Amino acid sequence: MKLTKDSIAKFGNLEILAKQVVEGFITGLHKSPFHGFSVEFAEHRLYNKGESTKHIDWKLYARTDKLFVKRYEEETNLRCQFMVDVSSSMHFPKDDSKLNKLEFSAMAVASLIELLKKQRDAVGLSLFSNEFKLETPAKTNQAHQRYIYSELEKMLNKEHQLEGEPTKIVEAIHHFAEKIHKRSLVFIFSDMLDGELMNNEEAFSALQHLRHKKHEVVLFHVMDKAKELELNYENRPTVFVDMETGEEVRLNPSQIRDEYKAKLSSYQSTLKLKCGQYQIDYVLTNIEKGVYPVLLQYLIKRSKLT
Repeated sequence: MKLTKDSIAKFGNLEILAKQVVEGFITGLHKSPFHGFSVEFAEHRLYNKGESTKHIDWKLYARTDKLFVKRYEEETNLRCQFMVDVSSSMHFPKDDSKLNKLEFSAMAVASLIELLKKQRDAVGLSLFSNEFKLETPAKTNQAHQRYIYSELEKMLNKEHQLEGEPTKIVEAIHHFAEKIHKRSLVFIFSDMLDGELMNNEEAFSALQHLRHKKHEVVLFHVMDKAKELELNYENRPTVFVDMETGEEVRLNPSQIRDEYKAKLSSYQSTLKLKCGQYQIDYVLTNIEKGVYPVLLQYLIKRSKLT
């Protein structure tokens, strides 16, 4: 399903749109990409050809020359927390014909919640910019999930009121890591346009902090490829406005394009490398592709690893 501003405006209900997206996921996926966190070991069973090798007991294989899989007493329901950057830069691009980064993130989160809801998993939502706008615990009940949908819709409706708010993602992640005590799957949706994060090596410790707390972390680095990554603008003097500070600069994009792309590429490479070191799933996300293709690609990849 191709999600646009028109479809959001027409339905005015993220839950309905999310259900349509998830219907496509269910037909495209052979198994669930999400599982709870296992608890105590119970027994062994014979390995079935074709299943994941993740839980094979290789020490037992060395002694018996047979493949056995470890079974556990039970699996806890998954606890999933969504962190969404709602700072001013997430309102880009200001184009009435397509989703901006904030709208893309809201639809992606709503779709993932709908998928998790089918498994009766617990979900929570945090919205942040220079401070937290909303923090909810992870719950499974339907009333809580509908509350999250309503808060996402309010976030989109109040978009114009958030102009001039910078991102403080470093502080947000540290705060979140300290507050969430139960092991969770944490999704972060952000354009990562935080001056502190881009220029201070120590700031990457914020992501490491989440991993140190035993959370599984997925970072959706949300960007508009043509405009933000490739600086694809007409070859003429253009006024660029910082959406978080309001600062303006007039220049010809062609004069800075190569240097700009080199610096941004270096930052992204470092971010991806750090995520790899911390065992964080890094997903560079081009919003121009649309919510469904981006999520389906990620979910297929994840289902192959479980």
